[in-house]
Order: sequence, then C-alpha cells, then structure tokens
Amino acid sequence: MKQYSRRQALIRFVTLSSTFAIGAGMLNATTARVGKGKKMPGRMGDLKPYPTSWLPKGIRSRFVDGVNGLRMHVLEAGYDEKTRPGILLLHGFPELAYSWRKIMVPLAEQGFHVMAPDQRGYGRTTGWDGDYDGDLYSFRRLNVVRDALGLVYAMGHKRVAVVGHDFGSPIAAWCAVTLPDVFNRVVLMSAPFSGMPTLPFDTADNPPGKKAASYDLHAELAKLPRPRKHYQQYYRTRDANPNMWKAPQGLHAFLRGYFHYKSADWKGNKPFHLASRTASEMAQMPTYYIMDADDGMAETVAKFMPSEKEIASNTWLPEEKLEVYSQEYQRTGFQGGLNWYRSGELGAAEMQLYAGRRIEQPSLFISGASDWGSYQSPGALEKMQEQACTDFRGVHLVPGAGHWVQQEQPLILELPAQPE
Repeated sequence: MKQYSRRQALIRFVTLSSTFAIGAGMLNATTARVGKGKKMPGRMGDLKPYPTSWLPKGIRSRFVDGVNGLRMHVLEAGYDEKTRPGILLLHGFPELAYSWRKIMVPLAEQGFHVMAPDQRGYGRTTGWDGDYDGDLYSFRRLNVVRDALGLVYAMGHKRVAVVGHDFGSPIAAWCAVTLPDVFNRVVLMSAPFSGMPTLPFDTADNPPGKKAASYDLHAELAKLPRPRKHYQQYYRTRDANPNMWKAPQGLHAFLRGYFHYKSADWKGNKPFHLASRTASEMAQMPTYYIMDADDGMAETVAKFMPSEKEIASNTWLPEEKLEVYSQEYQRTGFQGGLNWYRSGELGAAEMQLYAGRRIEQPSLFISGASDWGSYQSPGALEKMQEQACTDFRGVHLVPGAGHWVQQEQPLILELPAQPE
C-alpha cells in the first residue's frame, strides 16, 4: 500500500490521463423553479445557491432540475468549456457536496469538468422524502445510481470518472458495475467494495444442505461484558435523527465532535486489520463504529470533544467552514442520509441481476492512514483488490488523514489511462 507525504498535498489526486475518453452531449443543465419536494424538514421552497463567500474562487453553486424526480444542488468547477472530460464526486455521511471544495479547483486546473452534487437526502437537493415513515424505497442503491446517471446526462456528458467517499464509495462502485460505458474510471475512498451479491448456483441437481445458523453480530455485541451495538444498527432506528439533530450539546458542537473523533486529530485512531466479523473483534474499534449500548451518537461523540485550543488550531475544518454544515443540517436534519442505511435490503432482487459482475474499469482506493473505515468490514479490503476489481491500480493510505481524507489532506493521485 503506497503512502504519500504531507508535502504532496494539493499536488495530485485523481488527475486522469489526457487520453481519458469523453463524449459531450447536447443537454445542458439549467436553473429553474424549485420543484415540489415531498415530506421534507425545514424551509425548502426558498432555497438559493450557496453564497459566493462559502466557496473557493472557481467553484459555483447551482441547481439542476429533472434529475430522477429531484431538483439537485450541484457544486461545479471547470464549467467554462463544454468539451472537458467529466468527474463526478459523490459524498458520504454526514457530508455534503461542500466536502469536495478543496480538490475541485485543482482538478479543474488539470482540465476537467468537476461535478459534486448534494445527493438524495442531503443539503439543498430537494424532491426526496425526509419522513422516517415515508418513501424509503427511493433511497435504494440502484435508484441512487439513477440519480448519478441523470445528473451526468443533464450536464451533457456520456462518460465520466466517478469518485465516491464513505457511503458514496459503494454508490460509485455500483455506478461502475451497472454502467461501465458511462462510468469508465472509479476511485473508491474510505469504504472498500467487496463485490456484488450472489445467487445460488448449480442447485437443480445438487440441492443445498441445511443452512447453518448465521452469526448474529448484533445479539453477540449486546452480550459483551460492556454491552455494545453497531453504529449502522443504531442509524436505522427512529431515535437516531432526533438524537443528532437536536443533540443535547447543540448541533454545531455535535458535528465538531463527530468530525474530530473520526479524524487524524484524535490520536486514538490507529486502525488495524480485524481477524473476523465477531463481537470480540469488532469491539476493538472506536465507539463511533461500535457504540456503547445505552448511548446515542450525540452522547458518543460528546465524550471525545476536542479542546478549545484544538478547535482554534484546526486548519482543515475551522469554525466558519463547519458552520456551513451546521446551517445545512439545522434545516434538513439527518433522516435523509440515515435512510441510506435503512434501505440496504430494498431492491435486493434487482441488485442480483448483477451477480458475478466485477468492476473492470481502472480502479483505485484512497483512505486516510488513520481511518478505521478501511478495516471496519473485515476482509473487504482484500476482496476489493483480489475479486471485486479486475483492473485495480492500488491502495493509497494518506498520512495525516483520518476518515475525512479529501478535507484533511486533499492530495491529488493519478489514475492511469484506460487501455485502448
């Protein structure tokens, strides 16, 4: 696994070769009236683009209508030439298009049209259902891939590179598997992709024997001497959104604690390979992944708040930058993003249409060296390299970065050209 020094910051990230294939269509994204959102929290009807003071020079904020039922908010750089090859950046939880702000201009300076949307359920994108009891089916994986395809086409591209961070990583992987003619490069960040679902094979004359009882991780975590629970299990509960949105310490302080606890700034982040997906092994991870049974996420991160001195000295996410997240989540809450965790089994049958398929495009994995995300699913990092990807170009662990690698240490890494 290759490592890059801090001195290389903002020099290399996903600079794709000049032979990168791109086709520009005739469709153009347009700004139009606010669409009628569904059950969404906060005031959405009067949303405007970001103030220019929020963004580095060279990035604009805009809306694109008609994207799979969404009015999608998009940050864009390198938009001055229609013939530029495109790069689509997909954020994770609890992030926004804003999370890509540090690398968008460097990529545009390399000659690319860079597009970073607020994904379904996030930020200033509207048209999604934010009710816990609402339309969960629209958050299923293949529909979010349809969101990405709709935006790419609306922006006038037929082929793009796709980069996904955190929960954006499996979406980028699904984009690559289902639409290899559109998404012809893929960079996965912080969340390894272990492969497609499977279907029973050769069972007509060889019926399977009695299935062994599956290991119940959640039950076993609860039985530990110090009872625990998996964060994804917690994120599926009705209480998760109000616990974080209306956190006892305040939303801004909650986000400060959450970003700090999962970053390289918290010195306890020293990840390593776990032997198996068993309770005793998984419980070695920090409590933002394997939580104490009686705590919500607000209580979890409150125990690891940075000091006033640490907050004042933070250069990768100073208070005025964190305030953007605070303002956006104060309006929307977290339920839209949490619905991604709740919808994983929806559409399972249609997902099995891709059983056995692999990512055949040039692919790359990037993570912070202090990011537990690379190891939270034991074996996934190895399966990604050995099975899920056929043209895998390497694992790059970035020193000085935790989970928020593109914000903490916004490096530029080169992805080689696709063979002719």
